[in-house]
Amino acid sequence: MTVAACPGCVAAAPSAEAAAQRVAEDNEALHLALPQIRCAACIAGVEGVLAKLPSIKSARVNLGAKRVRIVLMPGYDASAALQALNDAGFEAHELDATALRPAGDDTGRRLLARAAVAGFAMMNVMAVSVAVWSGAGDITREMFHWVSAAIALPALAFSAVPFFASAGGALRAGRMNMDVPIALAILLAAATSLYETFAATGAHTWFDAALSLTFFLLVGRYLEHRARATARSAAAELTALELPRATRLTAKGREAVKVSALKPDDRIALAAGARAPVDGIALGAAMLDRSALTGEADPVAVAAGGAICAGEVILGAPLNLRVTRRAEDSTLRRLAALVEVAETGKHRYSGIADWAARLYAPVVHGLAALAFAVWWGLTGDLYQAIAVATATLIITCPCALALAIPAVTAAMTGRLFRAGVLLKSPTALERLAEIDTVLFDKTGTLTEGVARLPAIDARAASVALALAQASDHPASRALATALQGLMPAELREVREVPGQGINGLWNGAPVSLRRGQDGPELQLPERCIPLPLTETPRTGAADVVRALQERGLEVAMVTGDTAQRAAILARTLGIATVYAAVRPEDKADLVRDMAAQGRRVLMVGDGLNDTAALAGAHASLAPATALDAARVASDGVMLGGDLSAVDDTLRLARRARSRIRQNLALAAAYNAVAIPVAVMGFATPLMAAAVMSSSSILVVLNAVRR
Repeated sequence: MTVAACPGCVAAAPSAEAAAQRVAEDNEALHLALPQIRCAACIAGVEGVLAKLPSIKSARVNLGAKRVRIVLMPGYDASAALQALNDAGFEAHELDATALRPAGDDTGRRLLARAAVAGFAMMNVMAVSVAVWSGAGDITREMFHWVSAAIALPALAFSAVPFFASAGGALRAGRMNMDVPIALAILLAAATSLYETFAATGAHTWFDAALSLTFFLLVGRYLEHRARATARSAAAELTALELPRATRLTAKGREAVKVSALKPDDRIALAAGARAPVDGIALGAAMLDRSALTGEADPVAVAAGGAICAGEVILGAPLNLRVTRRAEDSTLRRLAALVEVAETGKHRYSGIADWAARLYAPVVHGLAALAFAVWWGLTGDLYQAIAVATATLIITCPCALALAIPAVTAAMTGRLFRAGVLLKSPTALERLAEIDTVLFDKTGTLTEGVARLPAIDARAASVALALAQASDHPASRALATALQGLMPAELREVREVPGQGINGLWNGAPVSLRRGQDGPELQLPERCIPLPLTETPRTGAADVVRALQERGLEVAMVTGDTAQRAAILARTLGIATVYAAVRPEDKADLVRDMAAQGRRVLMVGDGLNDTAALAGAHASLAPATALDAARVASDGVMLGGDLSAVDDTLRLARRARSRIRQNLALAAAYNAVAIPVAVMGFATPLMAAAVMSSSSILVVLNAVRR
């Protein structure tokens, strides 16, 4: 059995403490996920199992959401319900229901409600307008104008609030934004129509145009919201795995406490099938389901002392856990936070979009005023001049340009996250798309090490274990795994020197675990003991090297190991370029030299000796098993153990670059055609609203398509 370090401890997200407090106040109501339920029989089965438990006051299954809401009797927790459901064959996990309803959902519902009202009113006003368009008499036309006003004005007062509120806030702050011209266009169309209705002199009103503009804009904003929500849904689902409460073990027995109250070194009890609420150390052997964090379906064996991350599922048997981090520092919290940073970051292309958006308001107002003046001056028709100015205000809305980049960024970041790659840097997508050379570290990245230990005495083994446990280097982890079960020796002044090894004092004498000719060596005061490693290629290493080379990328390997050992692995994987016996500081120099030659290097590494190279490369990725320093220095983390994520990341990054360029081209083409059409009077306000919103929808759909 191997000690498996948590591959998700790179880490993540919004707070669940409010959820914990809300649940505690809500008569102990909890939500359990039931991912396997399919039909009405499953509903009856789940509710029947729960009805037999004395701890359950009530239970209600939601088949569509695949959840059950249970209300507990005072003094009980969810462990009995989880155990009973899993024993009955229903996979069940506790959820934080608040995290499944992020603030964006409320925003989406409000947008949808406003769009529905605007759409309903628009269709009714258009139906009423048929009589006007078909040549109704003056009295009939006047009556229908009043009917249209009665429908349109309340609908606009409700539906157009987002535009009026945004425009009002901008004007109060002494600035302009995109909603100022939109609000002005809606007000202009509605006010002119109302004047025509009161004056009873006009043949036509534009209530339908004002409603259409509002409706199509709201539809576009709702689709934008959904595109962003789709990208964030994976992080939101992870956040939902944060549990509100846990069972803490004390000298007096068990007590149910808020997860936010747990402190390092607390002991908690986890039932079979339960999720770990915080990061911790297993106090016994266990099997883990890490699919929520890494995407890998296969269970992982963890020995006593192995790391367990929040969100992982305990399989097979109950387990006690020693807490190592508070809830606010858990894996899940830090993961979602990093996703949000990558989503909302700036790209080089963003400068173009931001520049265009800043110019938008003054340019559009100037164009609309010019169109009004020219049309009124040439034709003397005030109403036609107002119609042209209104259409110009509407059709030139730069929504498509504003959506061109964030829609792609959000969609691709979310897609990569669900594929097991967490991008931390806001500009990572852009830089990854420019890569032409991939430089892999060898040990721990391309390989997995297994120690082949000679027969050594217990004292030497205990010293080797103590030194190995002081380092996160892959070779040290392999040695610690091979020596598990022993009691480590007591050492003082333990210090790791990158690229050289770990030094310390044992009974006052210097000892070290260092790199030898054929692998690690244990240096004791009186002798040196070789501790050879057998390295095997990591899963998917050969396939990813071949895939990268087939796409025209140069693949190279760098290692501090000997040239002979490096060449053996390079031949196995098909890597032609190898840099061997490279010291940590020289790795960074190698990356700089490649950059000076015009190469765009992707560095993939996991060790302390890789951090400078990771930070200096054009872009960088680290496996989830990498040291904290390597993960911090990298632009992204591969949450699974398969190196195929490298190829997937580069492929999706190039697709993102292509989509951004397509969206910018679409936005530019739209404006090149639409502005002259509006200024020359070929577009009515109604047509302008439909065309403008269609361009925004097209950009969003292009961003989210597969």
